Amino acid sequence: MKQVSIVPVWTIQDAQGAQLPARLIELLVQVSETGSLQSAARVLDLSYRHAWALVRQGEALFQAPLMRMERGKGSTLTELGARIAWADRRIHARLRPVLQTLSSELAEELRSVLQEVPAALRIHASHGFAIERLRERLAGDGSQIAFSYASSSAAAAALRDGDCDVAGLHIPIGPVEPAALAHYLRWLRGLDLQLVDIAVRRQGLMVRAGNPKELFALADLARPGVRFINRQPGSGTRFLLEQLLAAQHVAATAIAGFEQGEYTHAAVAAHVASGMADAGFGLEPPARQFKLDFVPIATERYFLLCRADAMATPALQAVLQALRDPAFRQVLAALPGYDPAAAGRVTPLTQVYPMLG
Repeated sequence: MKQVSIVPVWTIQDAQGAQLPARLIELLVQVSETGSLQSAARVLDLSYRHAWALVRQGEALFQAPLMRMERGKGSTLTELGARIAWADRRIHARLRPVLQTLSSELAEELRSVLQEVPAALRIHASHGFAIERLRERLAGDGSQIAFSYASSSAAAAALRDGDCDVAGLHIPIGPVEPAALAHYLRWLRGLDLQLVDIAVRRQGLMVRAGNPKELFALADLARPGVRFINRQPGSGTRFLLEQLLAAQHVAATAIAGFEQGEYTHAAVAAHVASGMADAGFGLEPPARQFKLDFVPIATERYFLLCRADAMATPALQAVLQALRDPAFRQVLAALPGYDPAAAGRVTPLTQVYPMLG
Protein backbone atom coordinates (compact mmCIF):
# COMPACT_ATOMS: atom_id res chain seq x y z
CA MET A 1 0.00 0.00 0.00
CA LYS A 2 1.50 3.32 -1.10
CA GLN A 3 1.18 6.40 1.11
CA VAL A 4 1.05 9.86 -0.44
CA SER A 5 2.29 12.88 1.50
CA ILE A 6 1.77 16.48 0.38
CA VAL A 7 3.49 19.34 2.21
CA PRO A 8 2.85 23.01 1.36
CA VAL A 9 5.94 24.90 0.19
CA TRP A 10 5.90 28.62 -0.48
CA THR A 11 8.41 31.38 -1.01
CA ILE A 12 8.78 35.11 -1.66
CA GLN A 13 10.67 36.58 -4.59
CA ASP A 14 11.58 40.02 -5.85
CA ALA A 15 10.98 41.52 -9.28
CA GLN A 16 14.23 39.99 -10.58
CA GLY A 17 13.20 36.50 -9.49
CA ALA A 18 15.52 36.22 -6.48
CA GLN A 19 13.86 34.05 -3.82
CA LEU A 20 14.09 33.53 -0.10
CA PRO A 21 16.47 30.68 0.78
CA ALA A 22 14.63 27.36 0.78
CA ARG A 23 14.70 26.72 4.53
CA LEU A 24 14.56 30.27 5.87
CA ILE A 25 10.80 30.30 6.43
CA GLU A 26 10.81 27.17 8.58
CA LEU A 27 13.86 28.57 10.41
CA LEU A 28 11.95 31.74 11.28
CA VAL A 29 9.02 29.65 12.52
CA GLN A 30 11.33 27.68 14.80
CA VAL A 31 12.98 30.85 16.12
CA SER A 32 9.55 32.17 17.07
CA GLU A 33 8.85 28.87 18.86
CA THR A 34 12.17 28.41 20.65
CA GLY A 35 13.35 32.01 21.11
CA SER A 36 16.83 31.07 19.94
CA LEU A 37 18.53 30.80 16.55
CA GLN A 38 20.81 28.10 17.92
CA SER A 39 17.86 26.03 19.18
CA ALA A 40 15.99 26.55 15.91
CA ALA A 41 19.00 25.36 13.94
CA ARG A 42 19.26 22.28 16.15
CA VAL A 43 15.58 21.41 15.59
CA LEU A 44 16.05 21.64 11.81
CA ASP A 45 19.39 19.81 11.86
CA LEU A 46 21.26 22.84 10.50
CA SER A 47 24.63 24.14 11.60
CA TYR A 48 24.51 27.48 13.41
CA ARG A 49 26.71 28.96 10.70
CA HIS A 50 24.32 27.81 7.95
CA ALA A 51 21.30 29.11 9.85
CA TRP A 52 22.89 32.53 10.31
CA ALA A 53 23.77 32.62 6.59
CA LEU A 54 20.12 31.92 5.71
CA VAL A 55 19.00 34.85 7.84
CA ARG A 56 21.54 37.15 6.21
CA GLN A 57 20.42 36.11 2.73
CA GLY A 58 16.81 36.82 3.61
CA GLU A 59 17.65 40.21 5.06
CA ALA A 60 19.58 41.05 1.89
CA LEU A 61 16.54 40.17 -0.22
CA PHE A 62 14.20 42.37 1.87
CA GLN A 63 16.84 44.97 2.69
CA ALA A 64 15.38 44.87 6.20
CA PRO A 65 16.18 42.93 9.38
CA LEU A 66 14.33 39.70 10.15
CA MET A 67 15.77 38.98 13.58
CA ARG A 68 17.30 40.68 16.62
CA MET A 69 19.83 38.98 18.84
CA GLU A 70 20.90 40.04 22.32
CA ARG A 71 23.58 38.36 24.38
CA GLY A 72 21.94 36.30 27.09
CA LYS A 73 18.42 36.97 25.78
CA GLY A 74 18.30 34.74 22.73
CA SER A 75 16.72 35.74 19.41
CA THR A 76 13.51 37.58 18.61
CA LEU A 77 11.92 38.16 15.24
CA THR A 78 11.33 41.65 13.90
CA GLU A 79 7.81 42.54 12.82
CA LEU A 80 8.71 41.47 9.27
CA GLY A 81 10.16 38.15 10.45
CA ALA A 82 7.15 37.52 12.69
CA ARG A 83 4.73 38.19 9.81
CA ILE A 84 6.53 35.65 7.63
CA ALA A 85 6.35 33.07 10.42
CA TRP A 86 2.63 33.79 10.95
CA ALA A 87 2.00 33.49 7.22
CA ASP A 88 3.52 30.00 7.30
CA ARG A 89 1.36 29.01 10.27
CA ARG A 90 -1.78 30.24 8.51
CA ILE A 91 -0.92 28.36 5.32
CA HIS A 92 -0.45 25.08 7.19
CA ALA A 93 -3.53 25.65 9.34
CA ARG A 94 -5.73 26.34 6.33
CA LEU A 95 -4.40 23.66 3.98
CA ARG A 96 -3.63 20.67 6.20
CA PRO A 97 -7.03 18.92 6.02
CA VAL A 98 -7.35 19.71 2.31
CA LEU A 99 -3.94 18.22 1.55
CA GLN A 100 -4.61 15.17 3.70
CA THR A 101 -7.81 14.55 1.74
CA LEU A 102 -6.00 15.00 -1.57
CA SER A 103 -3.25 12.64 -0.39
CA SER A 104 -5.82 9.95 0.36
CA GLU A 105 -7.51 10.42 -3.02
CA LEU A 106 -4.20 10.21 -4.90
CA ALA A 107 -3.22 7.08 -2.98
CA GLU A 108 -6.49 5.48 -4.09
CA GLU A 109 -5.78 6.40 -7.72
CA LEU A 110 -2.30 4.87 -7.49
CA ARG A 111 -3.70 1.69 -5.97
CA SER A 112 -6.10 1.43 -8.91
CA VAL A 113 -3.34 1.87 -11.49
CA LEU A 114 -1.06 -0.60 -9.67
CA GLN A 115 -3.97 -3.03 -9.38
CA GLU A 116 -3.62 -3.11 -5.62
CA VAL A 117 -6.52 -3.86 -3.31
CA PRO A 118 -8.63 -0.67 -2.88
CA ALA A 119 -9.19 0.86 0.53
CA ALA A 120 -11.32 -1.41 2.69
CA LEU A 121 -13.28 1.51 4.18
CA ARG A 122 -14.16 4.99 2.93
CA ILE A 123 -14.66 7.66 5.57
CA HIS A 124 -15.90 11.18 4.83
CA ALA A 125 -15.79 13.32 7.95
CA SER A 126 -16.06 16.83 9.25
CA HIS A 127 -12.55 17.82 10.29
CA GLY A 128 -11.77 17.79 13.98
CA PHE A 129 -8.89 16.85 16.23
CA ALA A 130 -10.25 13.54 17.51
CA ILE A 131 -10.94 12.29 13.97
CA GLU A 132 -7.46 13.47 12.97
CA ARG A 133 -5.93 11.43 15.79
CA LEU A 134 -8.04 8.44 14.72
CA ARG A 135 -6.80 8.80 11.16
CA GLU A 136 -3.19 8.84 12.41
CA ARG A 137 -3.78 5.80 14.62
CA LEU A 138 -5.36 3.75 11.82
CA ALA A 139 -2.58 4.69 9.40
CA GLY A 140 -0.03 3.61 12.00
CA ASP A 141 -1.85 0.29 12.37
CA GLY A 142 -1.66 -0.28 8.62
CA SER A 143 -5.41 -0.08 8.05
CA GLN A 144 -6.33 0.55 4.41
CA ILE A 145 -8.82 3.35 4.91
CA ALA A 146 -9.53 6.24 2.54
CA PHE A 147 -10.15 9.47 4.46
CA SER A 148 -11.75 12.59 3.02
CA TYR A 149 -12.43 15.69 5.08
CA ALA A 150 -15.62 17.52 4.19
CA SER A 151 -18.36 19.50 5.88
CA SER A 152 -20.84 17.53 7.97
CA SER A 153 -23.50 18.15 5.32
CA ALA A 154 -21.23 16.89 2.54
CA ALA A 155 -20.30 13.82 4.60
CA ALA A 156 -23.97 13.02 5.23
CA ALA A 157 -24.78 13.47 1.53
CA ALA A 158 -21.88 11.18 0.55
CA LEU A 159 -23.21 8.53 2.91
CA ARG A 160 -26.67 8.76 1.37
CA ASP A 161 -25.28 8.60 -2.18
CA GLY A 162 -23.07 5.60 -1.47
CA ASP A 163 -19.84 7.55 -1.94
CA CYS A 164 -18.59 6.54 1.50
CA ASP A 165 -19.18 3.82 4.08
CA VAL A 166 -18.80 6.01 7.15
CA ALA A 167 -19.59 9.69 7.79
CA GLY A 168 -18.22 11.81 10.64
CA LEU A 169 -20.68 14.42 11.97
CA HIS A 170 -21.17 16.58 15.02
CA ILE A 171 -24.51 17.43 16.62
CA PRO A 172 -24.92 20.04 19.40
CA ILE A 173 -26.17 19.01 22.81
CA GLY A 174 -28.89 21.28 24.12
CA PRO A 175 -31.58 23.62 22.80
CA VAL A 176 -30.32 23.83 19.20
CA GLU A 177 -30.11 20.05 18.77
CA PRO A 178 -33.56 19.76 17.07
CA ALA A 179 -32.60 22.34 14.45
CA ALA A 180 -29.39 20.45 13.67
CA LEU A 181 -31.21 17.14 13.37
CA ALA A 182 -33.80 18.71 11.06
CA HIS A 183 -30.94 19.96 8.89
CA TYR A 184 -29.51 16.44 8.41
CA LEU A 185 -32.86 14.71 8.07
CA ARG A 186 -32.89 15.13 4.27
CA TRP A 187 -29.79 12.94 3.93
CA LEU A 188 -30.16 10.43 6.76
CA ARG A 189 -33.85 9.53 6.85
CA GLY A 190 -34.53 5.92 5.95
CA LEU A 191 -30.91 4.72 6.09
CA ASP A 192 -29.98 1.74 8.28
CA LEU A 193 -27.18 3.32 10.28
CA GLN A 194 -25.23 2.66 13.45
CA LEU A 195 -23.80 5.53 15.49
CA VAL A 196 -20.27 5.12 16.84
CA ASP A 197 -19.31 7.67 19.48
CA ILE A 198 -15.89 9.31 19.38
CA ALA A 199 -16.04 12.23 21.82
CA VAL A 200 -18.02 15.05 23.35
CA ARG A 201 -16.25 18.32 22.62
CA ARG A 202 -16.56 22.05 23.32
CA GLN A 203 -16.95 24.87 20.85
CA GLY A 204 -16.60 28.49 21.82
CA LEU A 205 -15.00 31.86 21.29
CA MET A 206 -11.31 32.05 20.50
CA VAL A 207 -10.08 35.43 21.71
CA ARG A 208 -6.70 37.06 22.03
CA ALA A 209 -4.68 36.34 25.16
CA GLY A 210 -6.10 38.20 28.12
CA ASN A 211 -9.37 38.78 26.24
CA PRO A 212 -8.69 42.52 25.83
CA LYS A 213 -12.10 43.17 24.22
CA GLU A 214 -13.87 41.34 27.10
CA LEU A 215 -15.80 39.00 24.83
CA PHE A 216 -17.65 36.52 27.04
CA ALA A 217 -20.88 35.84 25.11
CA LEU A 218 -22.05 35.69 21.51
CA ALA A 219 -23.91 38.98 21.92
CA ASP A 220 -20.55 40.67 22.57
CA LEU A 221 -19.54 39.96 18.97
CA ALA A 222 -22.06 42.54 17.77
CA ARG A 223 -20.41 45.37 19.72
CA PRO A 224 -18.82 48.19 17.69
CA GLY A 225 -15.10 47.74 17.11
CA VAL A 226 -15.11 43.94 17.40
CA ARG A 227 -13.69 42.08 14.37
CA PHE A 228 -14.83 38.49 13.87
CA ILE A 229 -13.58 35.63 11.70
CA ASN A 230 -16.06 32.87 10.84
CA ARG A 231 -15.90 29.39 9.35
CA GLN A 232 -16.83 28.90 5.70
CA PRO A 233 -20.48 28.59 4.58
CA GLY A 234 -21.70 25.00 4.76
CA SER A 235 -19.48 23.97 7.66
CA GLY A 236 -21.10 22.36 10.68
CA THR A 237 -19.46 24.87 13.00
CA ARG A 238 -20.86 27.83 11.10
CA PHE A 239 -24.31 26.19 11.11
CA LEU A 240 -24.02 25.72 14.88
CA LEU A 241 -23.08 29.36 15.36
CA GLU A 242 -25.97 30.56 13.21
CA GLN A 243 -28.42 28.49 15.25
CA LEU A 244 -26.99 29.77 18.55
CA LEU A 245 -27.21 33.37 17.37
CA ALA A 246 -30.81 32.90 16.24
CA ALA A 247 -31.73 31.34 19.60
CA GLN A 248 -30.25 34.36 21.39
CA HIS A 249 -31.80 36.87 18.95
CA VAL A 250 -28.40 38.18 17.85
CA ALA A 251 -28.39 39.34 14.23
CA ALA A 252 -25.49 37.90 12.22
CA THR A 253 -25.51 41.05 10.10
CA ALA A 254 -24.52 43.04 13.18
CA ILE A 255 -21.24 41.12 13.53
CA ALA A 256 -18.34 42.70 11.62
CA GLY A 257 -16.57 39.99 9.60
CA PHE A 258 -19.32 37.38 9.89
CA GLU A 259 -19.21 36.68 6.14
CA GLN A 260 -15.45 36.13 6.14
CA GLY A 261 -14.69 32.44 6.57
CA GLU A 262 -11.72 30.14 7.09
CA TYR A 263 -11.78 26.44 6.20
CA THR A 264 -10.38 24.97 9.42
CA HIS A 265 -10.54 25.60 13.16
CA ALA A 266 -6.77 26.06 13.19
CA ALA A 267 -6.96 28.69 10.45
CA VAL A 268 -9.52 30.61 12.53
CA ALA A 269 -7.20 30.47 15.53
CA ALA A 270 -4.21 31.60 13.47
CA HIS A 271 -6.26 34.48 12.07
CA VAL A 272 -7.07 35.71 15.58
CA ALA A 273 -3.56 35.11 16.92
CA SER A 274 -2.05 37.15 14.09
CA GLY A 275 -4.15 40.15 15.15
CA MET A 276 -6.37 40.15 12.05
CA ALA A 277 -9.49 39.54 14.15
CA ASP A 278 -10.52 39.89 17.79
CA ALA A 279 -12.45 36.64 17.96
CA GLY A 280 -13.38 33.47 16.10
CA PHE A 281 -15.67 30.55 16.85
CA GLY A 282 -14.41 27.00 16.96
CA LEU A 283 -12.77 24.21 18.93
CA GLU A 284 -10.51 24.58 21.94
CA PRO A 285 -7.30 22.72 20.85
CA PRO A 286 -6.18 25.24 18.21
CA ALA A 287 -6.99 28.12 20.58
CA ARG A 288 -4.56 26.64 23.10
CA GLN A 289 -2.04 25.84 20.38
CA PHE A 290 -1.96 29.48 19.28
CA LYS A 291 -1.90 30.74 22.89
CA LEU A 292 -5.38 32.25 22.74
CA ASP A 293 -8.00 32.39 25.47
CA PHE A 294 -11.08 30.24 25.02
CA VAL A 295 -14.65 30.95 26.17
CA PRO A 296 -16.80 27.78 26.08
CA ILE A 297 -20.19 28.34 24.44
CA ALA A 298 -21.59 24.98 23.30
CA THR A 299 -21.07 21.25 23.73
CA GLU A 300 -21.53 18.79 20.90
CA ARG A 301 -21.27 15.10 20.17
CA TYR A 302 -18.85 13.99 17.46
CA PHE A 303 -19.56 10.54 16.06
CA LEU A 304 -19.34 8.25 13.07
CA LEU A 305 -22.41 7.08 11.18
CA CYS A 306 -21.80 3.63 9.69
CA ARG A 307 -23.83 1.59 7.27
CA ALA A 308 -25.16 -1.41 9.17
CA ASP A 309 -23.88 -3.83 6.53
CA ALA A 310 -20.31 -2.56 7.07
CA MET A 311 -20.23 -3.07 10.84
CA ALA A 312 -18.88 -6.62 10.70
CA THR A 313 -16.08 -5.85 8.21
CA PRO A 314 -12.49 -6.16 9.49
CA ALA A 315 -11.80 -2.52 8.59
CA LEU A 316 -14.65 -1.18 10.72
CA GLN A 317 -13.81 -3.56 13.52
CA ALA A 318 -10.31 -2.06 13.46
CA VAL A 319 -11.86 1.40 13.90
CA LEU A 320 -13.86 0.19 16.91
CA GLN A 321 -10.83 -1.52 18.40
CA ALA A 322 -8.82 1.70 18.14
CA LEU A 323 -11.57 3.80 19.72
CA ARG A 324 -11.93 1.36 22.62
CA ASP A 325 -8.20 1.14 23.30
CA PRO A 326 -7.51 2.81 26.71
CA ALA A 327 -4.22 4.19 25.40
CA PHE A 328 -5.96 5.84 22.46
CA ARG A 329 -8.65 7.23 24.73
CA GLN A 330 -5.87 8.90 26.71
CA VAL A 331 -4.67 10.50 23.48
CA LEU A 332 -8.16 11.92 22.90
CA ALA A 333 -8.54 12.99 26.53
CA ALA A 334 -5.36 15.05 26.18
CA LEU A 335 -7.12 17.25 23.62
CA PRO A 336 -8.41 20.38 25.41
CA GLY A 337 -12.19 20.34 25.67
CA TYR A 338 -12.59 16.69 24.57
CA ASP A 339 -14.26 13.90 26.56
CA PRO A 340 -13.80 10.43 24.99
CA ALA A 341 -15.52 8.47 27.79
CA ALA A 342 -17.98 6.87 25.32
CA ALA A 343 -15.50 6.34 22.45
CA GLY A 344 -16.29 3.17 20.54
CA ARG A 345 -19.84 2.79 21.83
CA VAL A 346 -22.20 1.54 19.10
CA THR A 347 -25.92 2.45 19.11
CA PRO A 348 -28.56 2.40 16.36
CA LEU A 349 -28.96 5.94 15.03
CA THR A 350 -32.72 5.94 15.52
CA GLN A 351 -32.28 5.00 19.17
CA VAL A 352 -30.02 7.98 19.80
CA TYR A 353 -31.96 10.39 17.60
CA PRO A 354 -35.51 9.08 16.99
CA MET A 355 -36.23 12.14 14.87
CA LEU A 356 -33.95 10.68 12.17
CA GLY A 357 -35.92 7.45 11.96
